[in-house]
Amino acid sequence: MMEKFFKVKVNGTEYDVAVREVKEFSVQEASVVTSAVKQEVAQPQPPKQAEKVTVAETPKPTAGAIKVTAPMPGNIWKLKTKVGDSVGKHDVLLILEAMKMENEIVAPEAGVVTNVLVKEGDSVNPGQVMIEIG
Repeated sequence: MMEKFFKVKVNGTEYDVAVREVKEFSVQEASVVTSAVKQEVAQPQPPKQAEKVTVAETPKPTAGAIKVTAPMPGNIWKLKTKVGDSVGKHDVLLILEAMKMENEIVAPEAGVVTNVLVKEGDSVNPGQVMIEIG
């Protein structure tokens, strides 16, 4: 019978595993293998508790402002503007990393940046407001 060796990581613990090909086996053999595997695998760790974020820390979109939204899911790689900056039409506001590409997000109109709702490293979803221009 042929054996293959693998390294398997379960809940952060690495195990060396040998796997051999079995053409036929009985139900009794299968239960012995299953119970042996259950004994070897560590108990899963409880999920880490999420950090609490207060509402005051999360900026809210402003009514009447020009809203610059995420065109696709991605991560904010670089902010190129801040609140109070004057921007022209088509000026780069931020760089959104999506699908291993850097996408320049530009101002749709000239104005003054009134609100920045994201920070570098944030994940965004399509349609999510990132920056507002007044």
